[in-house]
Amino acid sequence: MREELPWVVRDDVWAPLVIRTDFTGDAAWREVVAALARAAEGERDGETAVHLVEDRRWEGVPRDLAIAAAARDEELGVVFLADDVTMRSPLRPLLALDLGADDDEDLDPVYDQELIDSPPPREVRVVPDAVHMVHGNMQLANVDFAEFVEDAAADPDGVVRDVTAASAPAGSRAGAGD
Repeated sequence: MREELPWVVRDDVWAPLVIRTDFTGDAAWREVVAALARAAEGERDGETAVHLVEDRRWEGVPRDLAIAAAARDEELGVVFLADDVTMRSPLRPLLALDLGADDDEDLDPVYDQELIDSPPPREVRVVPDAVHMVHGNMQLANVDFAEFVEDAAADPDGVVRDVTAASAPAGSRAGAGD
């Protein structure tokens, strides 16, 4: 049985929490960290740094355990995992997990049966330059998590992107302009 995961204490509620759960590619991890840093500088004044967790006790942690551990931070609405998909994909999409899932525990079967039968999605892939946008909107409750899932479904790569970010050169996506 896995020991209890360590507490993660963020100094700043505006700092997105990114937890590394895959340790197979250090070069890929460095790319993720660099992309997150680029997204937080320059035009994005006011954005705060990302809280990175690079602790092998998180290696291979299943989603449900990551959610339970991250949800200890009551100010946090979403956590981002750098998992095996992140490390293998050239887009380096992080797995965003909605921490509001516990809100569904109080649903009344008489009135909320549709939500009970078809719960909203609780995860979506997010490219690094969109992490601050997703986190900030979740912190402010400007956007429901389901809206990010819809955005990803409309994206050719199935990820959430920050349309205001200009970090990728035009036509850099595979299939762009085809």
